[in-house]
Amino acid sequence: MFALSMLESRPLKVSVKCEPELARHHRLSYPAVEPGYHLNKRHWNTITIDGSLSDKLVRDMVEDSYDLVVAGLPRVARERLGL
Repeated sequence: MFALSMLESRPLKVSVKCEPELARHHRLSYPAVEPGYHLNKRHWNTITIDGSLSDKLVRDMVEDSYDLVVAGLPRVARERLGL
């Protein structure tokens, strides 16, 4: 699992995994980024998709989350995914 969202919520919020120092940096830099809702606050951020963040930044955070989760998978699981 690399992202969580309640798709019916408005504004949309998405929680993503993040390196601890980068997670802290994002929270301090962007009001739309908060500690992960009901998640490990050290590793997860919740992003409010309200137009205040660039699409590129949101995509980068989602991609970083995916990469972190995949890197933590066992080698066999990564191979099954073709990675």
